[in-house]
Amino acid sequence: MTTAQDFVPDGARTLDELKAAAPSCKGCELYQDATQVVFGRGDAHARVVFVGEQPGDVEDQKGLPFVGPAGHLLRRAVDEAGIDPSHVYITNAVKHFRFEPRGKRRIHKTPDRVHIEACRPWLVSEFALLRPEVVVVLGATAAKALLGPSFRVTQQRGQVLEWPAAAQHPEDFPVEPAKLVATIHPSAVLRADNRDVAFDGLVADLKVVAQTLAK
Repeated sequence: MTTAQDFVPDGARTLDELKAAAPSCKGCELYQDATQVVFGRGDAHARVVFVGEQPGDVEDQKGLPFVGPAGHLLRRAVDEAGIDPSHVYITNAVKHFRFEPRGKRRIHKTPDRVHIEACRPWLVSEFALLRPEVVVVLGATAAKALLGPSFRVTQQRGQVLEWPAAAQHPEDFPVEPAKLVATIHPSAVLRADNRDVAFDGLVADLKVVAQTLAK
């Protein structure tokens, strides 16, 4: 089966090298309909790495992760939690937008396991060059990509886990020991019946991250 591994450059030494190679990726069929690949961005020496699901409609058009409504909400939550945004790197488990057309609109469609697995080599290659103190998993898709299908964000959110020991395949991440905290994806806040309560919960989880950084 074709995966992103066929397109990840061997021996890449910088995130910019990975980003430059990503537009050529045809590791799954999502590249056919997406406008462009959306790679990670932020501080190459980030203390915190956020991993989300996939780009949305706005991100697909602009080519940058978390610049749509969910991204703006995440930035507000990061600020309220007391995390310095200049020390953050943010990426997605899947780098192309999966959607279904509905009239003139493009409606988000959750990536399947095949997409998560196909795109995982990009995530592994990013982590090979990052040395975060804390990894933040945003939502179920990112949790499946890093922690395996049995992990439940709803049950373990806000808990401090060991990274990469908590990974499904820790041998894929030969990095310095760090911590990991899972929480909901900011888009879940936007969909919540009570957004204030959901947002406060996200901020509470991110305050755990801030406290971990302060130790």
